[in-house]
Amino acid sequence: MATSRTDFDPGVTVGPREQLVKALSEGAAAARKGDRVTACPYPAGDLRRSAWIRAYSKNRPLPAE
Repeated sequence: MATSRTDFDPGVTVGPREQLVKALSEGAAAARKGDRVTACPYPAGDLRRSAWIRAYSKNRPLPAE
């Protein structure tokens, strides 16, 4: 029986693209929850940090005018 790409196998590591997509999703969710940008779990210099902050910035609520 073949498995689909969406099946989770703990023995298989995710690739770089999947890691970036996950970071984008996490950053967007953090912004919608109202977390601070300093909540980013990725270290400086990590490409996932850039993706997380980019998604956070795009999804954060704008200040009231």
